[in-house]
Amino acid sequence: MTSTSNTSPPTQEPKRKRPANAEEKHSQLHESDEEMFAQLDSTVFKRFFYYSRPYKKAMFTATLAVIGFTLANLSIPLLVKFGIDSAIRKGDSSLLSIIAISLVGVAGIYWFTAFLQSVLITRVALTVLYDIRADMFLQLQRLALSFSDKTPIGALMSRMFGDVGALQEMLESSIEIIGDVLTLVGIIVILLVLDFQLAIVTLAIVPALFLIRIIWQPIARRAFLRMRRNSSVVGVYLDQNVSGIRVVQALNRQKENHGIMDGKVRTYFWSAVKASRLGGVLMPTVELMTGVALAIVLIVGGGRVISESIEIGTMVAFLLYVQRFFEPIRTLTMHYALLQRAVASGHRIFELLDIPLEISDKPDAKPITDVRGRVEFKNVTFGYNPERPILRNISFVAEPGQTIALVGPTGSGKTSITALAHRFYDVQEGAISIDGQDIRDVTQESIGDVMGMVLQEPFLFSKTVLENIRYNTLHSTREEVVGACKIIGAHEFVMRLKNGYDTTLEQRGSNLSVGQRQLLSFARALVADPKILVLDEATANIDSYTERIIQDALKKLLEGRTALVIAHRLSTIRNSNQIIVVRDGEIVEKGTHDELVRSTGLYSQLWETNYTSFDDIADNADYLTGLPASST
Repeated sequence: MTSTSNTSPPTQEPKRKRPANAEEKHSQLHESDEEMFAQLDSTVFKRFFYYSRPYKKAMFTATLAVIGFTLANLSIPLLVKFGIDSAIRKGDSSLLSIIAISLVGVAGIYWFTAFLQSVLITRVALTVLYDIRADMFLQLQRLALSFSDKTPIGALMSRMFGDVGALQEMLESSIEIIGDVLTLVGIIVILLVLDFQLAIVTLAIVPALFLIRIIWQPIARRAFLRMRRNSSVVGVYLDQNVSGIRVVQALNRQKENHGIMDGKVRTYFWSAVKASRLGGVLMPTVELMTGVALAIVLIVGGGRVISESIEIGTMVAFLLYVQRFFEPIRTLTMHYALLQRAVASGHRIFELLDIPLEISDKPDAKPITDVRGRVEFKNVTFGYNPERPILRNISFVAEPGQTIALVGPTGSGKTSITALAHRFYDVQEGAISIDGQDIRDVTQESIGDVMGMVLQEPFLFSKTVLENIRYNTLHSTREEVVGACKIIGAHEFVMRLKNGYDTTLEQRGSNLSVGQRQLLSFARALVADPKILVLDEATANIDSYTERIIQDALKKLLEGRTALVIAHRLSTIRNSNQIIVVRDGEIVEKGTHDELVRSTGLYSQLWETNYTSFDDIADNADYLTGLPASST
């Protein structure tokens, strides 16, 4: 299969304002209906068929099959006419046999071309869906964390599966639409040639049908788009409640959440009902028009047959063509209802693909090589909202092999500092360098190769223990994984699992304790062997006994590596080369444990009063309010 992920579609949609309505802020990808409708159809079709370009040969063959299918369909009433007027009425049995054989042959062509176009279009549609999903997945992997922070998982899943699936209908319908249009044009031409007067009378009702459709179209478009959005809202709320099921049950929120979910589902239900009603309203209308047209042919055409103005075969052909004429109209009506859903879905998909990458490599970016592990923050200022910085003038240096501890009250900016070091976000002012190289001038992939992270809640996937440990080092051998686990102290509990290293973990590793999951994350980092290691409160959620095991593993993990360690428990950072105290986004103290204890700052007062963690103090405690802005 050909993937288009390495190129960008030629048309980029303009940026749009976000809605102010709080109910629509569950996804940053929402916009008002009116803004979308202005360019919905042409943009989405153009972008979608961009993905079909690698399969032009199959599309061309399918188009030829549609043309053959249409010609076979149009020739059947003509053969019937000639059979009645030229063979039956004149008693020519040999000609009648030839026409009968021709009808069978045409039916065979009709079957073969219909089968061919169906197979080809289905294959192309599925391949295009693969390419679009691949591009969406790649885009989600590349987007900055700021996007993930603001966008619910349920909304993304709705686009990845529901919306992409709707696009299959668009591609499969596109070739059929060509056949329907060719059929309509061909029937009109043939009717005018057979009998111009009867054709004009028969087709007089068509403008009324188009007028009805023009009125119906904008109303149906809004209805289908509203249905898709309400579906996304349901998906988002469902995802939040499933992900937070422990909190829901602990706080006994089942009844309240059920009521809220019921309201959202009802909203989606009635929007779907309205869209369905609008989608089905044209079908009976077309059927009514078909009956009226057939009645006109019988009355007007029958009268002319009686008066011998036209032959009976011509009237029969007219009846067959009128029936065939409204059949593609019915199909087009049905396709249009499908296209409304698909176009609305396509807009949402391409909107996701068009989100600009906030963090991207410079054109001349090169990978970091021969890293020693020196990390420097120089006058760094950063804010998730640039107008409200949460870090101001952060400056420090971590020499190769040093352990730098970051401590401070919750919300002081410690995690943001480590996120900037990995370049999950870009600084607004100042610079961050590794071995003297600004991380904005090197490739992001190389930063990931030299920097490892162990989070407070390590994420384990529903894979085997072996696959989880070598998740980012697929080249690692089983022996290397086992060796890392032995060094860290995880080997014994892994071997007690049912299948040892081949045991498949449950979702997020829920069949392991917190300490066991953390040890596996340490083993994962050790196998990757990064020069720089970031530990984000790796001992925050464990008991004292497990902490001692973790501390032993940490000592082995940190040997020979530069480390940025976020810790709330003061006991875990006593041996750090440097402790940096952060408060309100600024560095207020620096130094070793002994130096800070001898000072009169926040760290010293916490230590002297036997506080074991920065989380033990309130935001308005005397230790926070009576201290100087900086003691560095």
